[in-house]
Amino acid sequence: MNHSIGIVIESLVAALLILTICYCMLLNTRLKRLKADEQSLKATIGELITVTEIAERAIGGLKHTVRDVNEHLGSQIALATSLADQLKGQLAESDNVLRRLSRIAVAARPLAEPEPEAAAPKMSAARANAAAAQAFAERRRPDGIAA
Repeated sequence: MNHSIGIVIESLVAALLILTICYCMLLNTRLKRLKADEQSLKATIGELITVTEIAERAIGGLKHTVRDVNEHLGSQIALATSLADQLKGQLAESDNVLRRLSRIAVAARPLAEPEPEAAAPKMSAARANAAAAQAFAERRRPDGIAA
């Protein structure tokens, strides 16, 4: 019986050693896979760092471009504002000239022969000027030129 207990113990130790060897082989394959994943992860991290640096440079370039555009756009807006003010002044002056020309045209018209009293009552000179200016203004086209 002594021998059978020894054999059982030795068999049990041998089985445990076989299990340990199998488990070590499984761990070895997992470690190899982990090493391979580590290399691919390092490559991915390197690419990510490169792409990040490129993106940072592109953002810096875009910021510089935006700054230049803002400066250029600001000067263009200031120029457009001054031109708009100048045009407003010129339009106001052209309206004044138009009024004066209409008064001159009305005053330069020869007086028509008086019609019989039975027709319309005679207008005063001021009302006639106002009516002529109104008629002239109504004949103006949308482009500002009188018809």
